[in-house]
Amino acid sequence: MTTGTKQMATSTTLVRALSFSAITALMLIPALASATDPDKNADVAVTSSIAAKTRSVSLGVGKSVVVDLPREAKDVLVADPKIANAVIRSAQRAYIIGAAVGQTNVVFFDADGNQVASYDIAIKRDLNGMRAALKQMLPGVQIEGVGDSVVLTGTVASPVEAQQAGDIAAKLVGSADKVVNSIVVRGRDQVMLKVTVAEVRRDVVKQLGVDLSANMNYGTAAVVFNDANAFTANNGALAPSNGLTGAALNKLGVPTVTATLRAMESAGVVKTLAEPNLTAISGESATFISGGEFPIPTGVTCQTTTSGTIGNCVQTVSFKKFGISLNFTPVVLTEGRISLKVMTEVSEVSMENALTGGQNGTTIPSIKTRRADTTLEVPSGGSIAMAGLIQEQTKQAINGMPGVDQIPILGQLFRSQDFVNNETELMVIVTPYVVRAVAQKELSRPDDGFAPASDAQSALLARVNRIYGVAARSEPIGATPVNFGFIID
Repeated sequence: MTTGTKQMATSTTLVRALSFSAITALMLIPALASATDPDKNADVAVTSSIAAKTRSVSLGVGKSVVVDLPREAKDVLVADPKIANAVIRSAQRAYIIGAAVGQTNVVFFDADGNQVASYDIAIKRDLNGMRAALKQMLPGVQIEGVGDSVVLTGTVASPVEAQQAGDIAAKLVGSADKVVNSIVVRGRDQVMLKVTVAEVRRDVVKQLGVDLSANMNYGTAAVVFNDANAFTANNGALAPSNGLTGAALNKLGVPTVTATLRAMESAGVVKTLAEPNLTAISGESATFISGGEFPIPTGVTCQTTTSGTIGNCVQTVSFKKFGISLNFTPVVLTEGRISLKVMTEVSEVSMENALTGGQNGTTIPSIKTRRADTTLEVPSGGSIAMAGLIQEQTKQAINGMPGVDQIPILGQLFRSQDFVNNETELMVIVTPYVVRAVAQKELSRPDDGFAPASDAQSALLARVNRIYGVAARSEPIGATPVNFGFIID
């Protein structure tokens, strides 16, 4: 029994030995084939190394870090020495120094050429000083470096603080283009701007003149005299057809001397008032326009027929804008102050300096414009005169026959005089308010309570809108307090 067991164990051992020999032979055959083929051996480079885990290291420019290696290193490879530099202090300790902004890697090798350690190096700007300054001035702002640029994140109370953080970062990197400002302004204020453009103009024109004409005969000689004096200050008479004419007749009833007295006076007052209101978020721009466009002839476009003649001419026009416009950009500062960039304009079509001509005597009007553009700082609820103008223009002209028109009293028969006086006073007032939204029911609209009159009221009472209640019992304006418009802080 013992002998059989020993024989079985011996057989098992021999089988295992033969299997190991076969496996070893199979593994050695490719190696022997490579050794016998010199061409293949020359193309294949075999390196023996142990893979090391790559670690990431971030440094500031001019900063260094101490690296402890897992085993002794004899050589070091720096991909880009301009970005970073590595110094081996001892067999298992090295220094990595940041030189310029960028990325590179550092690999350490032992005496056998095996890789000991690998590091991905990212050299960024040193932002520690900037972080300390921002933490002291603006605690809610964070700064991070991305290559040659910086990114600002966090939240602030006003756009001014966000702009201030961006300016500080721009000083650090040397250019505002390298600053990505991603700061969020919490609770951005809304600003309503009320602009008042008020103008009063007074015009006075006075004209007085005498036109003389005479026709005298002495035998065969005839003398014809004609003196018509123009009004040059006003560029013409106010009413050319108006006048008082007197004539002296001869014995035959033919007028020999004719005198026409032209006297006219004109006085006018023009009041212009525009009050556009506009609301915008702090730091954003807003535009309001109320007006229209009128056509101006620019030329004639004609078509050429197949026979070579020109016809089908059509007049071309361009359009000019007029009306009321307001454009402003508010920035809410600290302590309730508001910085405003305001541009407002009030324009209207005017017949002054109009041109008449073209096809069928087309009259081209002019545009009278008042425009103001400026930047100012006003507290919420305060008003300031943004612009103003006081203008007075006086023109007086005397036209007559030289020498004769200087005769006292009688000289008035040989001259005409006109007097023109234009006075204008203009003021632009701006008032900003920090406002917040309210419920719709708390707002009042211009058409609240309006209803057109019925046919009977329109035909019999000449009313254009309905009237409710008794007029004698109506309460005075302001007796009942009512909330309307914006709620002003």
